[in-house]
Amino acid sequence: MMNDNVSSTNSETIGVPASSQGVVLQRGGEELILEKATDRYTLRTINNLSREQLSQNSWGVWRRNIPRANLELFTVEPGQLESIMNAVRADQKVAFASHVYKLKDNPGTYVYLSDQITIQFAAWVDDARINIIAATFRLIKNQPVLGLPNTFIFLISKEATENPIKITNQLQALTEILAAEPNIFIQQEPHYQPADSLYSQQWYLNHNSGNQLAVGSHISVEQAWDITRGVRSVVVAVVDDSFDLRHPDFQGAGKIVAPRDLKENDFLPLPREKETSHGTACAGIAIAEENGKGIVGVAPGCAFMPIRTTGFLDDESVEDIFNWAIDHGASVISCSWGASAVYFPLSLRQKAAITRAATQGRNGKGCVIVFAAGNANRPIDGNIDEKNWTKNILQGKTNWLSGFAIHPDVIAVAASTSLNKKAAYSNWGENISVCAPSNNAPPGMWFQETGFVYTQPTITTTLSGLGMFTTDQIGAAGYHPGNFTNNFGGTSSATPVVAGVAALILSANPNLTAQEVNRILQETTDKIVDPEPDPQLGLRGGTYDSNGHCVWFGYGKVNAAKAVRTAQQLKNIKPKVNGQIRLLNQNKQEIPDHNQWGIISVITVNENVNLTDIQISVNIIHEFLGDLEIYLTAPNNQKILLQARTLGKQTQLNQSYTLRSHPALKKIIGISARGNWQLQVIDLSPQDVGKLNSWELIISY
Repeated sequence: MMNDNVSSTNSETIGVPASSQGVVLQRGGEELILEKATDRYTLRTINNLSREQLSQNSWGVWRRNIPRANLELFTVEPGQLESIMNAVRADQKVAFASHVYKLKDNPGTYVYLSDQITIQFAAWVDDARINIIAATFRLIKNQPVLGLPNTFIFLISKEATENPIKITNQLQALTEILAAEPNIFIQQEPHYQPADSLYSQQWYLNHNSGNQLAVGSHISVEQAWDITRGVRSVVVAVVDDSFDLRHPDFQGAGKIVAPRDLKENDFLPLPREKETSHGTACAGIAIAEENGKGIVGVAPGCAFMPIRTTGFLDDESVEDIFNWAIDHGASVISCSWGASAVYFPLSLRQKAAITRAATQGRNGKGCVIVFAAGNANRPIDGNIDEKNWTKNILQGKTNWLSGFAIHPDVIAVAASTSLNKKAAYSNWGENISVCAPSNNAPPGMWFQETGFVYTQPTITTTLSGLGMFTTDQIGAAGYHPGNFTNNFGGTSSATPVVAGVAALILSANPNLTAQEVNRILQETTDKIVDPEPDPQLGLRGGTYDSNGHCVWFGYGKVNAAKAVRTAQQLKNIKPKVNGQIRLLNQNKQEIPDHNQWGIISVITVNENVNLTDIQISVNIIHEFLGDLEIYLTAPNNQKILLQARTLGKQTQLNQSYTLRSHPALKKIIGISARGNWQLQVIDLSPQDVGKLNSWELIISY
């Protein structure tokens, strides 16, 4: 029974009927549908039993430990799941047992529950009311979430009678709560699948053309090295599965800084004996030391911070990655991985951790964060009419979303080939920032779990392009017998190329902010063009729009020489701001309910000046802000999405949108400010209503 002192709302009104509360996952302002896995479950023992002890019980087949959650994963015959779980819950050796879930329409993606819940309270909710709510749902207040006001992490006590998913859906119905999310564990997926097989072989750095080498398909790094080869004060954090720190190309005074193993909770992020080390290959591309032998990284003089992940993407693991990087002085954070899911929005805590690193790292200048776009040949935010998958695991209109790659503070990296073409596997979309060289290969295995392999529709044409030459584990372990591999690839290898170029930029000019580094990378690219249709989907996306952006290549292929020269030129130049225009529209307008056209409010600028910076502040009241999309249209008719439908149950919006929070605004930097600026507010869902109170336009020139 809910405490009378806690206000309640019928959950039917927010789209989560009581019958569905166990299968709707609240995440990042969205509601994702879950399905129970029929052949697996997790448990936590009281005394941390060994693997041998776990296997001796009649609990099913032990598969692995999920370290951060301290959970043990078991598989069973589907028809035996409930009876075995009932027996397990009655066993005195077991403290907790839970179903495992799958995200609907996400092949092979398993969701594991933890004992943590994140709750964001409305600003008016005080500690006393928070404590009442916590007591009602038998939650234990743990700690605040950095960067999010009135937001806390709670632990589910042993007295709680329902699982975290049901609890968060019930919490979501309270007027005091803006958002409630369970912390889930989802397996990390490195963006690379090796095909197997010293400076002269690193064609992606520099080459003079040759077999399967188009002119200019490299990053022109030699001319950048004339200015800098990197300095030790610039630290590149490579976040991945493991690193063979014995490799000669990772040696040198001051080379390795603050290593961390989050999986084993120590400071030696080494691969196991028979483990393939994806991180070793990624790190070599970015920072391999110039030592007269082996290979050389894009930024060989920079320091290397190896961070081994837990292998799961729960909130705490993601926070630990970025907090470690911030606290130990990372300048650039390279992430060649994503979630093993078709549709994966970030949680509140994950978004906040990345934003904190991008804005507070490097003593407030921000860490440059680089993420791989992924290797599915799918949009990082969009939909595809899917067909011909193994076992029809995906069919019909399917939404794809890579939450890490579309984060506004992240540089999303696509892959081009040695022939300056789109790599067949490379993900694409409006959020791609830049591309970098990598191998070429057909989109292959999407996910493999317990013997089942889900593959994408195959490509029958021959695909040309060279692989990436980089570091491998010492000896026979790894991708190739020996200390190097010549066929690394995927957006996994394009990402550390960009991370290395970012490190060279900061070596040339350490005063730059993370946002300025991103802008330099985008403005100094080579505009490679691929007019041919994609060999798998038949789509065309290899040309640029009027803003210089291309859905396949972003703003183009990174050019280290141009980028480093630009950074050096800006070293002693402060941005020139001649003046500022501030205009306010206070005409209140009702927002029509469930209307695709919405309302348009106009501010007219009479001054003919070139825009160098912009801020838009919006004040709206609405019964359910999650219904709204907000767009800005500039005088040149460039339309920019300011606010997607991610505000959930919030009812008051008083928000400023800037270049830092919304990099898409950079598309209008440099245009004339003169003309009509339009703010469009659209309500895309029925029932709830509201109005635009005012909006302000601040233009610097």
